[in-house]
Amino acid sequence: MRKILVTGALGQIGFELIPALCQIHGPEMVIISDLRTLPATFKHEGHYEHLDCTKLHQLQEVVRRHDVETIYHLAALLSAVAEEKPQIAWKVNMGSLLNVLEVARQHDCSVFFPSSIGAFGPSTPKNAAPQDTVQRPTSMYGVTKVAGEMLCDYYHGRFTTDTRGLRLPGLISHSAPPGGGTTDYAVEIFHHAVRYGCYSCFLKPDTRLDMMYMPDATRAMIELMDADGDRLKHRNAFNVASLNFTPDELAEEIRRHISDFQITYEVDPVRQAIADSWPRSLDDSAAREEWGWVPKYDLGSMVRDMIEHITKNVQLAR
Repeated sequence: MRKILVTGALGQIGFELIPALCQIHGPEMVIISDLRTLPATFKHEGHYEHLDCTKLHQLQEVVRRHDVETIYHLAALLSAVAEEKPQIAWKVNMGSLLNVLEVARQHDCSVFFPSSIGAFGPSTPKNAAPQDTVQRPTSMYGVTKVAGEMLCDYYHGRFTTDTRGLRLPGLISHSAPPGGGTTDYAVEIFHHAVRYGCYSCFLKPDTRLDMMYMPDATRAMIELMDADGDRLKHRNAFNVASLNFTPDELAEEIRRHISDFQITYEVDPVRQAIADSWPRSLDDSAAREEWGWVPKYDLGSMVRDMIEHITKNVQLAR
């Protein structure tokens, strides 16, 4: 059987996507790759490749040697980091995607590309942003996501490459540290709440955004790649939604478990500007209709699960 390649595997998504893929397909079928050295804490019984996706020949060699059929392309710079290094962000985000698509065309691979709520901009409707709407982002990260969606559509239309993607909202995970995104506060807040009982947030208290718990996000990726391609009208990329809250509302839910938790605000103007350019919520009816997307976690169950896992990790580290 042909195998699955995950690029950028040591990032936030990879830490939970890889175990999910291994459980379904077996670890011997999942090839993971990254520019970084595989840490001892990352448990993977399959094969690891040190891979720079901006180097076409490296990518071609890995795909050929392992007879790869599906590529989950996660390698990218996230929003806040991309804004600090826009030229590098374009090179990494777009250069690596173009290489992945070209190798997929040559070797008949399917490709998952994670787009983002960052693909929208100030002129996008703020509430229930439609699947098909204006996309004029004002961040380099958003520009690369829109261009990535269009490039994936081009390869599908021009070469019939099986490309699929999701416009992911902010992702919340207990398995990996934040990676430089605008919504990282929704991960950091749990670690600070459990360890210190307080947190200083870099977004305003009323900044409302869509979010998603990582188990829902990884399940959405796998379900989309398993879906009947003939039913997919949009492909690159589907809006998906699950949770919707402000920092203040998240803090209040955390207090249900840590009663003396305190939150303060020290706003980062760069990340606040990025957040303000995004919609407050997404309409994900196309994903629900075309491949049956339904989230499992609400705010209460996500917060409870996050606190349980992080508390356990802190106790084990002592």
